[in-house]
Amino acid sequence: MTALTHDLHRADESVPLSQRLREGTRPEHEQAEGSGFVERLMSGRLDVAAYADLAAQQWAIYGALEDASAAMRADAQGASLVFDELTRTPEIEKDLTFLVGADWAERVTIHPATERYVARLRTVGGSLPAYAAHAYTRYLGDLSGGQIIKRMLERHYGLSGDGLAFYTFVEIPKSKPFKDVYRERLDALVLTPEQLDETVAEAKHAFRLNSDLFADLGAAHP
Repeated sequence: MTALTHDLHRADESVPLSQRLREGTRPEHEQAEGSGFVERLMSGRLDVAAYADLAAQQWAIYGALEDASAAMRADAQGASLVFDELTRTPEIEKDLTFLVGADWAERVTIHPATERYVARLRTVGGSLPAYAAHAYTRYLGDLSGGQIIKRMLERHYGLSGDGLAFYTFVEIPKSKPFKDVYRERLDALVLTPEQLDETVAEAKHAFRLNSDLFADLGAAHP
């Protein structure tokens, strides 16, 4: 988004939050998706251990995010963004049990970038603008690009149902209608202009945290 476009969005409060988020995070989103680790994993140039390492980082991140979700249920507006169907932590634990073993919790490594990501979620997750930003970044990504990742993992690493529970939303058979509802809930939030800007800024930060995570994973799996 250009500086001019950003200023226009600040001036025009009628621009839906979901549109602000999509346009405002485009550069950071593209950078995260284009990381070397993601490209190598998706092209079949790594191994299942690399995917298991990614799953371990997701477990830490979603644990923090879903703790924030539990707390957000007490917020009249925030509760509208909390869906049981999206809960991923139990599914990631199933994947890690399959990929690593029953003792996965003692065997996985949480990378420094993941620790920073988790710390950020613990620090700001109680704020509605920040929660909305992180939930949007993670869950809509899971329902969109995450499904492409699932297909690539099936194709290149021989995985099927086992090990891919994270990307399988049993209670959301059709992602588009659900994503439409989620965006409607985002757009219905009553936020001040400052809070709208805060939400976009935090979403941009969330994507940068993802990029840092992929950099750590790339170093661990060259």
